[in-house]
Amino acid sequence: MKRLVTVIVFIFLSFSAFSATTASAAVKEAAKKTSVIDSISYLEKTAASLKSPAEKRSLYAFLGGVQEQQGLYHAAASSYAKAAAISAQDAAGMQKKSSEVLVLDAVRCALCEGDTDTAESYLNSAVRKTQNEEISAKIKLYEQWIALSRSSERAKTDEALAMLKTYSNLDSMKSVRPQLLFTLWYFSGDSSYSESLKKAYPSSMEAAVVSGKIQQLPSPFWLFSTKEGDAVPEIAGESVQSQKNEQTSKTEDSAKNEKATKEQLGLFKSEANAKALVERLKSKGFAGKITSEKRASGTTYYIVYVDENSDGTIGSQLRNAGFECYPLFD
Repeated sequence: MKRLVTVIVFIFLSFSAFSATTASAAVKEAAKKTSVIDSISYLEKTAASLKSPAEKRSLYAFLGGVQEQQGLYHAAASSYAKAAAISAQDAAGMQKKSSEVLVLDAVRCALCEGDTDTAESYLNSAVRKTQNEEISAKIKLYEQWIALSRSSERAKTDEALAMLKTYSNLDSMKSVRPQLLFTLWYFSGDSSYSESLKKAYPSSMEAAVVSGKIQQLPSPFWLFSTKEGDAVPEIAGESVQSQKNEQTSKTEDSAKNEKATKEQLGLFKSEANAKALVERLKSKGFAGKITSEKRASGTTYYIVYVDENSDGTIGSQLRNAGFECYPLFD
């Protein structure tokens, strides 16, 4: 009987301690886990169990950031949205974020997942009533990103690009001007936008991408859209070909002894977009193929790829022909 009482007391004390966990304490505990997946799992369970609205809100916001960094965009969007829906102050020791910012975080992650419907639904929430100019600027930017993501043909990007061009000259859009210039450069291929970006915002991440100082990740919404032009980053003092060779070398080094079996060129929500890319590849002498993949969100994506050749040089050939590609390993 004494042993049973001891066990009951231990369980009660453990439950009480767990229930009283703060967001900052949970973050520290998550950092002790042996893997990121274990950390995320712990944060998810803890966030759901927290009683204090402020602690729950802050932990969901933090969890969304971790999930986003790991490319778990669907889960990240959900975590950000949960945080935004909780009416409370930020917990002590945690990052301060307004609900409006959290909603926009959710929109961005939904876009990264290619889920434009969810992105639009978040964007059509109370955040539209904002009096904050920077929040308003992001809303307008994200609206056009959604439009670009839904464009199944190049001609259908004209309206969105025209809006972005207008926005790039408005003082009220100053806070997102680097993103505006980058988007215009990426989709139109017009170097005047990249030059303006490098001149006016030399320290921005967008300028670093167009200058070739950092690589643009093969993710988010850029891959869900039909481009007008072929914008290629540059490295000062080096040719584009040198950059491509260097990037190929780095990719091969990181792959170690693994051998690429395919080169991925695109990921689309629209099968028509995928087929259009296959036709472009065919016109340049490449045998493009399409496979589909259904994500956790329920959305089906179409992946365009080209099989590696026996010499292992198909990636270099594709880049030389002006295609962006990324190796896939079995």
